Order: sequence, then C-alpha cells, then structure tokens
Amino acid sequence: MIEEPEQPAADAAESTDDSPQSAEPETPAEQAPVEEPAAEEAPAEEAAAEEAPAEEAAPAEEPAPAEDAPAADEAPAAAAEPEEVVHPKERRKRARSEHGGETRPQRGPDDRATERAAKRSRLSASRRAYRQKQREKRAGSPRPEVPQQEAKEHGSGRARVRQGVVVSAKPDKTITVRIDIARRHRTYKKIVRSSSTLHAHDERNEAHEGDTVRVIETRPLSRTKRWRLVEILERAR
Repeated sequence: MIEEPEQPAADAAESTDDSPQSAEPETPAEQAPVEEPAAEEAPAEEAAAEEAPAEEAAPAEEPAPAEDAPAADEAPAAAAEPEEVVHPKERRKRARSEHGGETRPQRGPDDRATERAAKRSRLSASRRAYRQKQREKRAGSPRPEVPQQEAKEHGSGRARVRQGVVVSAKPDKTITVRIDIARRHRTYKKIVRSSSTLHAHDERNEAHEGDTVRVIETRPLSRTKRWRLVEILERAR
C-alpha cells in the first residue's frame, strides 16, 4: 500500500525524463512551418522567372509595328505609280482565263429576241450620238472653199493635172497622151525614168501627134477616158 503512491512519482519522473525526448521530435514539427514558406517562395520565384521571359519576349514583338510603318510609307508611292494600260483584247483574254467555266442557263426564243432588241437599241443610240457629234464638229469648222480653177467638174476637191506628149490622135475626139516620169530611186539614188499612157477627151480634135498638151482629171466620159484636154503647150515640129 505504501509503494503504490510511489508509482505516480515514477511516472512523473518518466514523464520528466521523456519530456526532452518528446521535445526533440517536436523540433522538426516546429521547423516545418519555417521550411514551408521557403517551399512556397520557390514556386513564386519560378513564376517570376517564367513571367520575366514573357515580359522580355513582349518587347521583342514591339518592333513589328516598325516593320509595318515602311509598308504604310510605301503605300502612297505605290498609289502614285501609273496604272497599267491594258489593251481591250488582253483584258478580254484575262477575263476568259478567270472564268470559272460555269455555263449560262438556257434561254428561250423570247429571251434571245429581247436581248437582241436591247443590243440593237443600244448600238443605234451610240451611232446617233456619234453622228450628232460629227455634225456639230463639221458645223463648228466649215470646210475651206476650193478655188474655181482647181475644182473638178463633177464636185469639189483638187483635180489632178498632167502634162505629156500626144502619141495618137486617130480616134474621134480622143487622144492618147504619154506621161513621162523621172524620179530618184529611194535606195540606190539613181534617176529612174518611166512612162504611162492615158486617154483624154478632145472635143474639137485640135491636138495632133507629137504635140505637148496639158490634161485635167474629169468625170468618166467612156470606158477608158477619165481626162480632158485643157490646152496645147507646144506644137509638133
């Protein structure tokens, strides 16, 4: 009975002896909260390290607008360049090459007739406008008057005049005149002589063979006569 009270003391001593041992394992538990912030700081540092390259990459992308700036400057220069002049045939050729090959829907006879009528009316309107413009242009600038001596018998204009030698006067009221032509060759620069004959109308049969005469162009008088005798310059000797 007396020994029983000593047991609690022994238990207390054991508890006192064990207190340092129990304190020793508690130290790691107490240190754990201290180490946890370090562990928590490590991800923060890693996140900061990850954010830093991202921020550094952002300035690397900033020069992109600088590259676009010359393009904006080049735009006015490109706009200032003259547009390419394309021939209508080339324009139609490009349009045919770009055609996707789609076929037009079938049209009935009435549709075709309507399309033809619209096309005719459009062309007739353009012709009327063109003719009206030409009439106004002619009215604004009157044609200069041709001198009477240079006018043709059958109309206005400049009549051609030739000088030659009569080679035949046998037909009635008709003479054959030889026109001698001498001109310099365009390449060899040599004087080349040639001749041609024409039939002229002689109303009074005044010209004879060998005479030098002047003839003028006139309206067709027969199958071969397009000239008329004007005067005899020199008689044959």
